[in-house]
Amino acid sequence: MQALRHKRILPGFQINWCRRLLTQSCTGSGQLELTNEVKQRIETHWKEHTNNAHFDTKQATNKYYVLSMFPYPSGNLHMGHVRVYTISDAVARFQRMCGKNVFQPIGWDSFGLPAENAANQRGVAPADWTQQNIAQMKQQLERLGCSFDWAHELSTSSPQYYRWTQSLFLMLHKHGLAYQNEALVNWDPVDKTVLADEQVDANGCSWRSGAKVEKKLLKQWFIRTTAFAKQLLEGLDDPRLRDWRDIINLQRHWIGECDGYAFMLPTSASNLLRVWTANPEHLKDPHAFLVLRSKHFLSQLPDADQLSVENPFAHTILPVLFNDESAFPAHFDVYLAAPSFRAEDRELWDSLGRAVGISGREEAHINPGNWEQLRKEVLQAASRLNVGGYRVSSKLQDWLISRQRYWGTPIPIVHCPKCGAVPVPEQQLPVTLPPRDAGNDALRCECPKCGEPRAQRETDTMDTFVDSSWYYLRYLDAHNANAIFDTALVQHFMPVDLYIGGKEHAVLHLYYARFMNHFLHSYGLSPTTEPFSRLLVQGMVMGRSFRVKGSGRYVREPEVEIVNAKKNQALLKATKEPVVMSWEKMSKSKLNGVEPDDMFNEYGTDTTRLIILADVAPTSHRNWSSATFPGILNWQKRLWLTVEEFRAAREAPTTDLVDTGSEAFLAEDAKLFDARNFYVKGATFNYRHAHQLSVAISKMQGLTNSLRRTPKHIQRQGKQFERALAAQIIMLAPMAPHFASELWSKFVAVPGRLNAASAELQWTQDVLAQRWPDVDAAYQLDLSIKVNGYENCVIKIARNQLDQVSHSDAMDIAFNTHSVTSYLIDKKIRTTNFVLYPGIEAILNIYVDKLAKTQKPVSSSSDADKLHAE
Repeated sequence: MQALRHKRILPGFQINWCRRLLTQSCTGSGQLELTNEVKQRIETHWKEHTNNAHFDTKQATNKYYVLSMFPYPSGNLHMGHVRVYTISDAVARFQRMCGKNVFQPIGWDSFGLPAENAANQRGVAPADWTQQNIAQMKQQLERLGCSFDWAHELSTSSPQYYRWTQSLFLMLHKHGLAYQNEALVNWDPVDKTVLADEQVDANGCSWRSGAKVEKKLLKQWFIRTTAFAKQLLEGLDDPRLRDWRDIINLQRHWIGECDGYAFMLPTSASNLLRVWTANPEHLKDPHAFLVLRSKHFLSQLPDADQLSVENPFAHTILPVLFNDESAFPAHFDVYLAAPSFRAEDRELWDSLGRAVGISGREEAHINPGNWEQLRKEVLQAASRLNVGGYRVSSKLQDWLISRQRYWGTPIPIVHCPKCGAVPVPEQQLPVTLPPRDAGNDALRCECPKCGEPRAQRETDTMDTFVDSSWYYLRYLDAHNANAIFDTALVQHFMPVDLYIGGKEHAVLHLYYARFMNHFLHSYGLSPTTEPFSRLLVQGMVMGRSFRVKGSGRYVREPEVEIVNAKKNQALLKATKEPVVMSWEKMSKSKLNGVEPDDMFNEYGTDTTRLIILADVAPTSHRNWSSATFPGILNWQKRLWLTVEEFRAAREAPTTDLVDTGSEAFLAEDAKLFDARNFYVKGATFNYRHAHQLSVAISKMQGLTNSLRRTPKHIQRQGKQFERALAAQIIMLAPMAPHFASELWSKFVAVPGRLNAASAELQWTQDVLAQRWPDVDAAYQLDLSIKVNGYENCVIKIARNQLDQVSHSDAMDIAFNTHSVTSYLIDKKIRTTNFVLYPGIEAILNIYVDKLAKTQKPVSSSSDADKLHAE
């Protein structure tokens, strides 16, 4: 099986080997001390050899699409960027070494308010400011050593990109999913733009400017995301979603329980009113009316007391009343009352309707008849009239995408005095941004429909979440000038296998991206409903902050005298005022940030990468402290010494005769056989399955300890030492590609190869062209048998046999094991679950209930088979 596996992936590796012929070491032999100057020299030497990624768009069978959320080009990387892109790159490099055709693109989320404000403050154009920042951050990302596929780079503020964002808007508009309506919005008077509810803090202030937010009635563009609410909720049960953990619950909470239906009905004020009801058949009631909360924005209209709503289902007009005492749906301020269906609504009419002088509601009485049939008729009519009728929660709103700012994707609509809002024809895209200081003349145009010369372009731009709702698709075909993307490419390479980003984007961005992919899937443009199979939500990088107690003023660490670090007690040196110490997200305003370039200069890129990955899981917050650095620095030095001592041992003249067949020699060699397999197994599991890269580092450090304990004569003449040292360097390569490349170059230059005839190592190739180390076929792996989550026993099975074990095989083994059968003697199997990690381990979970005294106990494997079949 092992030989077949290598043979199967060999062609894919051959492409990489041709591009990665062995490069000579830049430090030579005899360089014993690993100084920062040496590390900088290594990284400069290997930079061009380690950062070349090649994604083959014609090889779809072995694809692996790893995507990290693209950055906003603020001008400089921060340590959060360093963390997410190091995680992404380590996974991408690992998967390449496993023979995968890896796609790891990068681009820029480059529209938005911060760039516009920064450019205005500096008196430059937002486009120029953005391009300058992109160039600077790209240089930093390249220094970070990430193997991004720069050939697929994109920027959302480029007309070549937003031309297709506009095309996507037109597609939504064509299908009735983009519409304009008046809405009471959160208005930031400083930034002069609309804010989403989530961008207003608990004190009613803007999250960015800090200004007190005002309410303003504006005509806005919306995307009807609620049309897909039920699908998006059910999509969270898709078995292809892995490691979403609590993000599933965040998405469920945002969408809500889809236990009703929403309708958009025209009002006498020439706008649309959203009406939600759990009983759409109530719209068939000719006596139905609406009750709105007194704070509803329609109550502010001059003729609010004359307001009414058209009911196309009963061909009537719905009177509108304002009152706060009705049984409003949760998180919703409109109540549909149906007196013909509900006695409570008849009473409500008597108390409210007559009080405001509306009469005639007590006349004819409807016989509801078949409620299911009435519901069906309403929903069918709603679909035909494009006024809603979708299953949705009462709290979920449509996506308001209008932004009253310049630096964003122009909405491709022309407002004509004769025709109203007219979509810009596809062939006229992109609608580009006018010069920043252009007046109203730049907005004038001909109506695409009637030719009216007094038409005007839409001045609102799109929410930047629209740009990022589909970028993962465009990456695959980033420079296609003729189509939004090649659907064949998308069919082959979607969904994204691993999506990496911060938890702050786990609600809105993820929801909008999921919506857009569901929409595109419904028209055959994406192969799956869900765009992302697996999520890795990384924690924040935290810096220690110091605030003067009382004033709350932040000060820098050198200004502080730490009294008791464990109790977070400190004093301000100048005044002896007490200082509060805490861990907070790194920020310039909190004076607790660390500049990545400073880390690169002082410690080296690879050391920075290893430090950011070590000690804590990627999903946990990382408290950045120099106290944790020595562990990584010392490990690098030990690795360096290990390779140097290996070379010295091989090159040293010796007259000692060592019996390589002696029991003592073979025992030492066997220790290294076990160590290599044990740590390769652990590191591989944490690279591939758990993504616990900090644990993978711990496993590699364990292998280093085993290598360091090895006697010199074993280093010189032991095949297993040579194999284990090779595996050590190869497993380091995804995390520290420059350092590992130099170690490998020195390793293969050592004379007297003992494994030269083996196909396991490609001696003439660089480390990044090596196959990932594999656990040996004869090595004993674990089949763990657990009962109700607790380990009952562990059975050792050779790797080549464990890889073939099925669920039923594992059950047979369990029921021929005394510790299992004796424990289950008075229990009934409820269900079983089997997980196999090839080349690593297998786990059989048995879930049982205590038998009642009259029930027959499990006494044989045939009984177990029958229970398992049930």
